[in-house]
Amino acid sequence: MHSFKIILDWLSILAIPLIIFIFLAYGYLKKVKVYEVFVEGAKEGFEVGVKIIPYLVAMLVAIGMFRASGALDVLTWLLSPVTTLIGMPPEVLPMAFMRPLSGSGSIGIMTELMKTYGPDSLIGFTASTMFGSTETTFYVVAVYFGSVNIFKTRYALPAGLLADAAGLITAVYVCRLLF
Repeated sequence: MHSFKIILDWLSILAIPLIIFIFLAYGYLKKVKVYEVFVEGAKEGFEVGVKIIPYLVAMLVAIGMFRASGALDVLTWLLSPVTTLIGMPPEVLPMAFMRPLSGSGSIGIMTELMKTYGPDSLIGFTASTMFGSTETTFYVVAVYFGSVNIFKTRYALPAGLLADAAGLITAVYVCRLLF
């Protein structure tokens, strides 16, 4: 168990530099002008950013209303007995609810949890692992699909929420296993 944690620690340290190196090496081998392509992609990203601003504002207002209304607190209270059965600390339940809605909202909740319980607590580990293993599904559907005029999302939303549920449950299991 201890050696598994050491291996995970080393992998987490090396992951991003290794990914960057692989992309640069692949571009070099394919004779791609990596910097120029990167700048062109950044330019396109800025154009997309301008297109999605109205959808982003609408989503952020809806999330703010959801939190301010107290609906998040009521939902947390109603579902805390179920989460206790799977080993999820009830304190991270707001994080689990907010993550599919908003990255910034979930960061705010995670920051509150870190300040209250500490980053090295089970709650801190679980919240940060949930953050890294799930996606802002409703945000992606509302903003990115809306910006390209896709209104019939078909299976994207159920598949995204199923992936979020798998990420949340796995985060709880892995944190219980390692902590």
